[in-house]
Amino acid sequence: MSPKKNARVGKRPASSGDGETERAGGKRKAAASDETGENKESSKSSASPQHCHWLMKSEPESRFENGIDVKFGIEDLKALPNQTSCWDGVRNYQARNFMRQMKEGQLAFFYHSNCKEPGIAGIMKIVKEAYVDHTQFDKKDVHYDATSKPANPKWSMVDVQYQRMMKRFVPLSELKKYHLQHRAKGGPLKDMVLFTRARLSVQPLTAEEFDFVLSLEDKQPL
Repeated sequence: MSPKKNARVGKRPASSGDGETERAGGKRKAAASDETGENKESSKSSASPQHCHWLMKSEPESRFENGIDVKFGIEDLKALPNQTSCWDGVRNYQARNFMRQMKEGQLAFFYHSNCKEPGIAGIMKIVKEAYVDHTQFDKKDVHYDATSKPANPKWSMVDVQYQRMMKRFVPLSELKKYHLQHRAKGGPLKDMVLFTRARLSVQPLTAEEFDFVLSLEDKQPL
């Protein structure tokens, strides 16, 4: 996602080394410009589990789409007023629905995607729950959606606030090693969405997954 105006986040489908195709943050937050709209409205199911930790992808390196740089890394978020931005541009139904589950005060990992070394760079907090993403109505915006109408908007966004950098960057390559170990022998990352549904730019984490990943910053790289 790239900080535009009031620091919005536009996610763009990032074809990064981590296999994602969704957009990242609009900040170009990688979230969901996977136009396939996985399961579309069916993903609204009220029976879906509620989550309290998240991983949100955005692109830290410059990439131009329709003449607009969609770059938005954690340093960009940190540099904004109040270190706060909206996370706009998500155009994938499942990613959108995850954002609609988010509650004020919950924590999310800021994940750098579609870059030389994808991975977890820092932590941010949800400071405003889901509301209408205005970029869907802006014809000049790369996330404009002509099928979405003001009377019945399709897309939502949340506001996030920078909390801190990880003590060390935790790369995707290291997370994948743990995922494979845990899948073979058991462990908190065995079913991590980052590997089971890699395309999603907004992903839920269990408490166990979040705590395990957080613990890695105090350990030597695997």
